[in-house]
Amino acid sequence: MFKAIVLRRTEGVFGASIETLDESALPADAAVQVRIDWSTVNYKDGLAITDRSPVVRKWPMVPGIDFAGTVESSDDPAWRVGDAVLLNGWGVGESHWGGLAQRARVAGAWLLPRPAGIDPMQAMVIGTAGYTAMLCVLKLQATGVEPGQDSEILVTGAAGGVGSVAVSLLAGRGYRVVASTRRAAEADWLRALGAAEVIDAAALSAPGKPLARERWAGVVDTVGSHTLANACAATRYGGVVTACGLAQGMDLPATVAPFILRGVTLAGIDSVNAPLTMRKAAWHALDAEIDRARLTSMTQVIPLAGVFDAAARIMQGQVRGRIAVDVNA
Repeated sequence: MFKAIVLRRTEGVFGASIETLDESALPADAAVQVRIDWSTVNYKDGLAITDRSPVVRKWPMVPGIDFAGTVESSDDPAWRVGDAVLLNGWGVGESHWGGLAQRARVAGAWLLPRPAGIDPMQAMVIGTAGYTAMLCVLKLQATGVEPGQDSEILVTGAAGGVGSVAVSLLAGRGYRVVASTRRAAEADWLRALGAAEVIDAAALSAPGKPLARERWAGVVDTVGSHTLANACAATRYGGVVTACGLAQGMDLPATVAPFILRGVTLAGIDSVNAPLTMRKAAWHALDAEIDRARLTSMTQVIPLAGVFDAAARIMQGQVRGRIAVDVNA
């Protein structure tokens, strides 16, 4: 038997609760069973648990797009009992039972070995948010945006999960990071993570001009909509904007001006179905570069029962940094 958060929709009525389930309830069409130690709560999990968006595609569903744990049994020759593993994405928590539980059964191809230098809790503090942030950082550098004080990088939604890790990673690589947030009270914390400057998100979130004064060498955008459009408009010639979120909206009210007049690149970052090579590269870099002290400063630890409140606070924009869920507490 194991405990799990279960989302159900019965005759159109949505419900979310902690249930005790038999292991026979786990998906039968997957090869590897994992004893989960830690999970986390991401924005997508918040959408699912609060029923704010049609994230869940199959009912009932155990949410949680991340987990870290130990292989208990395996019909996949790539994995042995006792292997330390982690998982991000692949539709887990959306169309396949996810990580906000004490057990999971998943395809072996979805798992990664947990880096030896990252413990299970740290793996989930990083989670999909941190892994996505590193994908953005790797894309910026691969497309020619090199570190240096003349390379200002804008991070939008900087107090959130992806944003806060991105601020820390970019600062650690030597970029001058400008953090955009609507939470003025988080300015000192963002500076402690490495931001050289903190700006009010309101300056970016309203409709803007097709082109603005050139400033950003690169951008990590977690917000979308007018914020992304304004970030593109103010990106320098040849700069790169990485887009990985939609907290403000899925729309992009922009023009082609930044792209055809300044050669700006808009690079989409997908963490759900990223190939194995990209995932391994991102986690290898995270193991080498993540500042453990800064990681601790952005960590909140909650038990499984605390997930419902955390999901609601994420939807209200009240969560700072990252949440680690001790599923066995």
